Amino acid sequence: MSKRTMTDIFISSDNILSPIGLSTAVNFERLKQDISGIKKQDNKRMSEQPFYAALFENDFSGNDLPDSFTKFEKLLIASVDDALSKTEIRATDKKTVFIISTTKGNISLLETEKPSKELNERISLNTSAKLVADHFGFINRPVIISNACISGMLAILTGMRLIQSGQYDHAVVTGADVISKFILSGFQSFQAISPSVCKPFDAARDGINLGEGAGTVILTSNKNYSSGVKVAGGSVSNDANHISGPSRTGEELNIAINKAMSMAGVSADDIGFISAHGTATVFNDEMEAKAINLAGLQFAPVNSLKGYYGHTLGAAGLIESIISIQSLKDNTVIPTPGFENMGVTQPVNVCTTVIQTPLQHCLKTASGFGGCNAALVFSKQQNQQ
Repeated sequence: MSKRTMTDIFISSDNILSPIGLSTAVNFERLKQDISGIKKQDNKRMSEQPFYAALFENDFSGNDLPDSFTKFEKLLIASVDDALSKTEIRATDKKTVFIISTTKGNISLLETEKPSKELNERISLNTSAKLVADHFGFINRPVIISNACISGMLAILTGMRLIQSGQYDHAVVTGADVISKFILSGFQSFQAISPSVCKPFDAARDGINLGEGAGTVILTSNKNYSSGVKVAGGSVSNDANHISGPSRTGEELNIAINKAMSMAGVSADDIGFISAHGTATVFNDEMEAKAINLAGLQFAPVNSLKGYYGHTLGAAGLIESIISIQSLKDNTVIPTPGFENMGVTQPVNVCTTVIQTPLQHCLKTASGFGGCNAALVFSKQQNQQ
């Protein structure tokens, strides 16, 4: 399908739920004020040793939803509810598809419940998806995206493709993950958890911080429902390098970036800033720097939001895309907390302070276990400045 005949996909509304705030507007304002959700956690239920992470201070109640819903499901419901309240698009429209992104879902129930057939069903992502979809009255069967750390971005791309196929007019795309001992211990076993606040792209970077949260983006082909930004292009690739180690060359992420920019009809010079995956691990940041250079984007301001949110897993691609969308609207590039000294071999223009500048297009990237890569281009509508 050529660019000229491709259906435009607009952002109608969105929401972020995080330890920083419970709406997109609050999250964005606090990021501009350099407020991070990452704190030192001393939680013996999760780890014998203190660790740094962005966690909700209290168990998320989700506006007093019944206890039959788990924390994971309450996050999804609260995020979708807020996003739906800001648009005329309805869950009950037969032309609306519901997409859920997560990497872990209800896996934490393995820590608290006895093994059983019922537990196996309860932790199934299909179970959660049906419960949340039924809560809102979605007519169509929900779509589940669980592809490591690119899940949130792939969910947006899937929503775009489903609308462009003509099957649907709108897509409610949501994602969440909750941090538990099971998840934390897994990353600890890789020696991937930083003993302090993470430092993306920095010479002293030594691992990630985890975070929990949820994000929702509502997509539409109806320009009348647009909030002024569209998903202009997107692509995924896989480098097939290693189950937990990314490509050493960055060529495969570069493929996704180039395809996304081609689909959007933009060049490297058009990209106002890059929202990188930026996990603060040695190999991820080096690979991203190489991909950015291969794409000719070494001069574009780059940020990583992991020093604010931690790595929110299945929600990361959504939360960070939403901040990118707000950045376009506000003509503001958010900085990269924790960065001081360049720690990658290829030059990248890491943003260290809030930048106010006219913006028209931005690039969002992500990579994950199994070699998956994703790139999305977001653009203002022609009449939006």
